Amino acid sequence: MDQNNIRNIAIIAHVDHGKTTLVDQMFKQSGMFRENEHVAERFMDSMDLERERGITIASKNASFRYKDYRINIIDTPGHADFGGQVERVLRMADGAVLLVDAQEGPMPQTYFVLKKSLALELPIIVVINKIDKPAARSEWAVDQVFDLFVKLNAPDHILDFPVVFASAKEGYILTEAKGKESSMEPLFETIITHIPAPQGDPKSPLQMLVSSIDYSPYLGRLGIGKITGGTLNINKEIVMARRDGALVPARISKVYRFEGNKKIATDIAGVGEIVAVAGMDDVTLGVTYTDPDDPAPLPPMEIDPCTISTNFIPNDSPFAGTEGTYSTSSHLTERLKREELSDAALQVEALDTGRGFKVSGRGELHISILIEKMRREGYEFQVTRPQVIVKEENGRRLEPFEELTIDVDKQYMGTVIEKLGELKGQLLEMNQDNGMARLIYKIPTRGLLGFRSQFLTDTKGMGTMNYVFLEYGPFAGEIRNRNKGVLVAKESCTTVAFALFNLQDRGRLFYGPGIRIYGGQIIGEHCRPQDLVVNAAKGKKLTNMRASGSDENVILTPWTKMSLEECIAYINEDELVEVTPEAIRLRKG
Repeated sequence: MDQNNIRNIAIIAHVDHGKTTLVDQMFKQSGMFRENEHVAERFMDSMDLERERGITIASKNASFRYKDYRINIIDTPGHADFGGQVERVLRMADGAVLLVDAQEGPMPQTYFVLKKSLALELPIIVVINKIDKPAARSEWAVDQVFDLFVKLNAPDHILDFPVVFASAKEGYILTEAKGKESSMEPLFETIITHIPAPQGDPKSPLQMLVSSIDYSPYLGRLGIGKITGGTLNINKEIVMARRDGALVPARISKVYRFEGNKKIATDIAGVGEIVAVAGMDDVTLGVTYTDPDDPAPLPPMEIDPCTISTNFIPNDSPFAGTEGTYSTSSHLTERLKREELSDAALQVEALDTGRGFKVSGRGELHISILIEKMRREGYEFQVTRPQVIVKEENGRRLEPFEELTIDVDKQYMGTVIEKLGELKGQLLEMNQDNGMARLIYKIPTRGLLGFRSQFLTDTKGMGTMNYVFLEYGPFAGEIRNRNKGVLVAKESCTTVAFALFNLQDRGRLFYGPGIRIYGGQIIGEHCRPQDLVVNAAKGKKLTNMRASGSDENVILTPWTKMSLEECIAYINEDELVEVTPEAIRLRKG
C-alpha cells in the first residue's frame, strides 16, 4: 500500500477515560461491519480478565479503512502497572490520540503516557471525552492539558495541538465544545490532516523493530512491528539483530497485516505498515529484522525499571497436584520464561535455592494479573509476599516512591489522611471543590501494597485512587503489614459448622462449613497479635439426652472471601499464597 495513505496512531489515556469505547465507535462508523452484524462491546478487550475488570491489560493492534486511507490503531493500557506495554508500542506509532475525561481532566497516567509520547516527539491530537457528563468541564480540561504539555517541556510545534470534543459512548465528535452532534468523521479527518504519513525509504535495506509479541498455536511466536525501511515478503532471507548486537539468520514463513482486529495473510508489505511476522521461534522484544547484506539494526527501546518482586515456588502443600494440570518446577520455568519474552517490563530470575523464581514487575496489579492468567491456564504454584526492589547508592538505601492521587468525598478525607500518614505518605497538594477533595501524595511503593481494598472500605466505595512511579528516594522506615495474628488449622479435615461457630469469637473466618482444609492452612484472622492453632473439625458431643434450653442454634457470621490481590497483600514473610485453578489458599510457609 502507498505509505502516504497510511496513518499509524496510538490511543493513549488514563485508565477509564474511554479509550476502548472510542475505538469501538471508530470501527463501527468506518463501515467495517455490516449493519446487521453483531459486534461485542469493547471488542478490542479480547482477554477474559479485561472484560471482567473493565481495563485494558495488553496492547493490541487493529486497523480500518477510511476513504483511501488505512488507519492502524494501537490500543494501549491505561493503568500504570502496564506502562511497559505503552513504552514499547509507541515506537510503532507516528502520532497519538490523547483522551482526557472532561470532568476529571489529566490524571497521573495521562502524565506518564504523554511524557513517553513527547520523548518520541509524536504529534498529539487531544480528545476531550465524556462531554455529555452533567459535571463536564470541557474548556477547563483543555486548559489543564495545555498546562501539562508546558510542564513536560513540549516543543512549540507540538504545543499547537488540535482539540476535538467527544462522547465516545454516544458516538459523536464535535470540533467545538458547544457544536452540533454528528458522527466520528471529524476525528477521522483530524487524524488524516494532523498525523503524518510514516517515514522511510522503500528502496533501502529492510528494517523492522519488533515492538510486540503474539503467539499462534500453529506458527509459534509472531513478532509485531512497523516496517521503517525496505519491503518484507514471505520466504525472504533476513537476519535478526539481537539486543546484544549478534546477527542470527532467519527466514520469513508468514506475513500478516491487521484488518479490523483480525490478522490477514499477505505476500508482501512495505514501509509504514504494521505487520505480524512468523518464522523465528526465539524472537524477543527489541530485536530488529534487517537485510543480511546490509544490516541496519535499530536501537532497542528503553524500559523503566521494575519496582516490586515476588517469588513463584512449585506447590508443595498436602493438596499439591490434585487441582492443577501443570504443577512441576519445569512447567513453571517454561511458562515464566515465555511470559518474560513477551512482556518487556517483567523480569524472571532463578532463586539461589534452586527452587522457584523471583518475578519482578511494575506493581501489585502487574504481578497479580500474571498469577491469575497462569491459574486460569491450569497452573498451580505458591507465591510469597511482594517486596519492593531496594537500591544502594553511595552507601544510602533507596526505595521506590509513587505519586498517589486520591479523589474522595470530604466526609472521608480525615480517615484517608490518617491511614496514609501511617503508611509514610507525604501530602504534596490538596484541593477541594464541590464537596470533593483531591489529595496528591508521595508515598513508598510498600505503603500501597493492599491499600486499595482498605481504601474502598474506608470510603464506602466512593473514592478513586491512581498512582504512577515517581522516583527512588531514601528508605522511609518500617511499615507494619498487619497487627493481628492468624487462625491456623491443626490438621487436615473438612470444616464443621459447630467448630466454626465456636471459633468466630476468636476472630474473622475465611471459610464456611464443608470446605476441605489441611494442617498449616490459614482459615481466619485472630483478634490478637499472636497466631492461634485451631481445630475446625471439632463436632458437638452427642448424647441421648435433649433439653430445649441448653441446645444452641449454630448461626455463623458471613465469612470473608478475599480476592487474589488481597491475599497477596495480606500475608507476612513466613506465609504463602497457594494458587490453583480451583482455589486460592493462605498457608504458613
